[in-house]
Amino acid sequence: MTTENHPTDPRPAEPRLLPWPSPEGKPCYLISDGDGGRISDLADDIEELQLDLASEVLTHSRTMLSAAEPPRPVELRFVAYRLAESLHDALRVAESRGRRLP
Repeated sequence: MTTENHPTDPRPAEPRLLPWPSPEGKPCYLISDGDGGRISDLADDIEELQLDLASEVLTHSRTMLSAAEPPRPVELRFVAYRLAESLHDALRVAESRGRRLP
């Protein structure tokens, strides 16, 4: 793994995995000099929103599953879909951030 480069180091920083896919569904990467920037800041904001949403989905699913009346199948499918979506996003954030650890 590459960490921040020394100013005279000609190697580029490790490309950052962005929290959104390309229009074709492929991973998007940001290649920068490691000093941040607009796209990096936007990616940070989106990652934070994704993690906040995952927390909300988890709280909602726990509440629904612990209710006295069992959830209907359509509700279970919906929450399962949202949990899978949130897990996917959280794993992508973890991968992106893990790549940038020293």
